Amino acid sequence: MSQSSSFAGQVAPGKRDIAQAFGGAAHYDDHAVIQRQVAKRLAAKIAASPLPSRPNILEIGCGTGFLSRALRQKIDGAEWTLTDLSPEMVERCRTAFGKEGEFLVMDGEHPGFPPSRRFDLICSSLAAQWFEDLPAGLRRLSDLLAPGGAMVIATLGERTFAEWRRAQEMAGHQPGPPRYPSFPALQALDFPGRVIEAEQFEIAEHHAGALDFLRSLKAIGAHTPGPGQGVLPAGALRRVCRAFETLGAVASYHVVMLTVRNSVAA
Repeated sequence: MSQSSSFAGQVAPGKRDIAQAFGGAAHYDDHAVIQRQVAKRLAAKIAASPLPSRPNILEIGCGTGFLSRALRQKIDGAEWTLTDLSPEMVERCRTAFGKEGEFLVMDGEHPGFPPSRRFDLICSSLAAQWFEDLPAGLRRLSDLLAPGGAMVIATLGERTFAEWRRAQEMAGHQPGPPRYPSFPALQALDFPGRVIEAEQFEIAEHHAGALDFLRSLKAIGAHTPGPGQGVLPAGALRRVCRAFETLGAVASYHVVMLTVRNSVAA
């Protein structure tokens, strides 16, 4: 398959700020410590599962290629389709990946493939948390699975940044609703003809201070507020930063890995 970089589907208006933020993260690889760790762990999980020879693989939210590069070391002869919401990230992934594949600018929540297109493996590392409707988006992606195929993703759960939410409460500011779903809610996902498994773990990232934490989010393009989050006024932000530092300036990532298998036999 020859190298290409094109556009598939539509990007929802609410996603344009997200795409722009990630596209502007010029030093993403220097700051995406947790993202690299999660991609490596997800790649090991995928590689331990059975795949057909020369599997057709779709990645959602390829970023700069952490997951695809880790998988390439473990899976031989795959046909790769690597996608991201951000055109800049797609180009960086293509440069880093260094092998033939199909590279698409695509909103993974609304995949733009014809009905006949099917994949043996759909994978995604820390991208699905940006979906506006996670269950609906994952169901649409699962419809792209070939018989016996699997979708394996890592996304964020509700305990992510629990320390920052606690700091807001300590500073007298009521935090918005949890940005990410609970583990029981993800366990309860039910798609017709699919078998779903879930597991969870946490990773803590230590920062020099609150500003270091906030700058690290901006450096990887992950600073766009979620629904109901808003932006703290300057005075409130200073109080929250002080409280966050009394908690140790630690940011926890609650990672949920979902495996969705097409129960139709290959």
